[in-house]
Amino acid sequence: MIAAVFETFRTPLIVRTVPDPIPQPDAAIIAVRACGLCRSDWHGWMGHDSDVQLPHVPGHELAGEVAALGSLVRTWKPGQRVTAPFCCGCDSCDQCRSGNHQICDRYTQPGFTHWGAFAEFVEIRYADVNLVSLPDSIDDATAASLGCRFATSFRAIVFQGRVQAGDWVAIHGCGGVGLSAVMIAAAVGARVIAVDVRQDRLELARRCGASDLLDASKSDVVSAIRDLSGGVHVSLDALGSKQTCWNSVKCLRKRGRHVQVGLMAGPDADPPIPMGAVIANELELIGSHGMQAFEYGRMLSMIEAGVLNPSMLISDRITLTEAASLLPGMHEFPGTGVTVIDRFV
Repeated sequence: MIAAVFETFRTPLIVRTVPDPIPQPDAAIIAVRACGLCRSDWHGWMGHDSDVQLPHVPGHELAGEVAALGSLVRTWKPGQRVTAPFCCGCDSCDQCRSGNHQICDRYTQPGFTHWGAFAEFVEIRYADVNLVSLPDSIDDATAASLGCRFATSFRAIVFQGRVQAGDWVAIHGCGGVGLSAVMIAAAVGARVIAVDVRQDRLELARRCGASDLLDASKSDVVSAIRDLSGGVHVSLDALGSKQTCWNSVKCLRKRGRHVQVGLMAGPDADPPIPMGAVIANELELIGSHGMQAFEYGRMLSMIEAGVLNPSMLISDRITLTEAASLLPGMHEFPGTGVTVIDRFV
């Protein structure tokens, strides 16, 4: 198969022929039809994730067709259109038995724990519990864009943030995760304040349903949010920096909920937290990491019904070769939406 491979961290990816994967007994091999290009892939390429072993093929947001199955897989058949969460559960550890496959003690992640979907084929372990059937109405590129950013945002807003109609919600950072969160929060009836430093992304946030826009380079974010809302019910850090994390906690009203989705790495790891406000105002600080395969149904139903439109977030459709060139620059947040690989040769 053709794949984009890096041999050492922080060096160019090379598109070349590598052996086709052979499914382990519990696994499915997926013929990849589309794969998202995500900043998390950049973290893996940088060497920020200890799961990544060299040489490596990135890519964790995927859609395709079942091509081959291990001997223990019972639920799926070749030719079925599928996607999968970026973090896959084993279905037997304590976390999975409690329904929390997204934090499985023995998780597997294509593009991190093993080779990913910047390739014509990718292996998904524990296929019976991790594959998700795709409706015909959702095309491959849109389905691929769900796998990390959109599904993560859906769980962060709906399940972790517990956003209700009428709530005030602040979204800090309007990249793929943030724009997804804006759209989802607006869809459930919240009034959404979108925060970013780029006007083009703020305008896209407005199209996704944000009622208020804040340019963080021109205003005091915390004061501006409090002036608009009196403090928000839920605030989500979609970027992952010391400043956005601090702002997200400080802009909450009493008993508000901060949800951390943006990865904290490098100099932004272990950020300071205004713990005095957390205690005095009984705030909740909540992490959010992906979404279980069995929870995809509500999200897919909202997409089929037209309540959610993730396809409008796709800004660029590129080749695998173009992805190999673009990945090293993902820390510069190129583009205004989600970039998807839809051509592999």
